Amino acid sequence: MYTHLILLRGINVSGQKIIKMEDLRNLLAEAGFSNVQTYIQSGNVFVDSSESDPEKIEKQVATLLLEKYAFQVPVVAVSESSLLRIFTQNPYLNEPTVPVKQLYVTFLATEPTAENSLRLEPEFVHPDTFQMATDRRALYLNYVNSAGNSKMTNNWIEGKLKVTATSRNWNTVTKLIALFESRKK
Repeated sequence: MYTHLILLRGINVSGQKIIKMEDLRNLLAEAGFSNVQTYIQSGNVFVDSSESDPEKIEKQVATLLLEKYAFQVPVVAVSESSLLRIFTQNPYLNEPTVPVKQLYVTFLATEPTAENSLRLEPEFVHPDTFQMATDRRALYLNYVNSAGNSKMTNNWIEGKLKVTATSRNWNTVTKLIALFESRKK
């Protein structure tokens, strides 16, 4: 069995695209996933599956959600090794002047093309900054003021990179690492 972290974007925000976590767990269990576990209401779900390919998991979950709720939900599936790599390689953690509360990670469903990666314009989002992960499946974000007041939005990132993306703050990423670890016990 393979454990996947499924990240859903844009659910349960401002009364839009409401999905109760209990209903989501039941839906995924009925579809054949096992050991389904959710974390907070923003769409973080752990599942076990005999399927190893995250892209197949993404498509399966997106289809289930569309059929059940009649709206599209962008889905990104992440393996434990990918999440651990993203967690340990955050370059902003090496900068002691950057508070953790400013840090986010944008998870990318697929690796963007080199051409599209060049479309990210650092001067457009200044004073906020970003750095691409070495495996090109995530962007590290540093919101100098606040994420809510930044031009560095998920829509901007997706528009430039032409890939499905969803972001989580660093505290959530840290908790997701701990949950992966606790599932092994």
